[in-house]
Amino acid sequence: MNYWLIKSEASCYSIDDLKRDKKTAWSGIRNYQARNFMRDDMRLGDQVLFYHSNGTPEIPSGIYGIAKVVSKPHRDETQFDTKDEHFDPKASETNPIWACVDVGFVRKFKQPIPLTELKRDSKLKGLAVLERGSRLSVTPVSEEHFLRIVTELIQ
Repeated sequence: MNYWLIKSEASCYSIDDLKRDKKTAWSGIRNYQARNFMRDDMRLGDQVLFYHSNGTPEIPSGIYGIAKVVSKPHRDETQFDTKDEHFDPKASETNPIWACVDVGFVRKFKQPIPLTELKRDSKLKGLAVLERGSRLSVTPVSEEHFLRIVTELIQ
């Protein structure tokens, strides 16, 4: 099994949206490395930390819950939709560029783990979301980091 962290702004798509929807295509990702993680490395059943980015005082940046990969990689349909903000004119039905996976809701934490707390934890050194300049919306997480977060840091 692999472990991942996915990022979304709460105002765009939140853990509560995923809880309501039960599953969603993690579409609209327009970074090749993040696409490659989803296309080449994510597997059914992989566990995913759900992170809210670009926090506000009401909803600070941090990890809000757990999801899981519930589909094999498939083409991201938003690349073909001219009305979607993620439309890519270089993509075609015969040559799709972008891929995604579906993620399903597992649980929301009673209290989120704010970015400030994650940064203070020396056992999380190397967690990609804590690295300066890390902007990828899909990143791998080591098993050690995943277990530290879900067994020791959540309340």
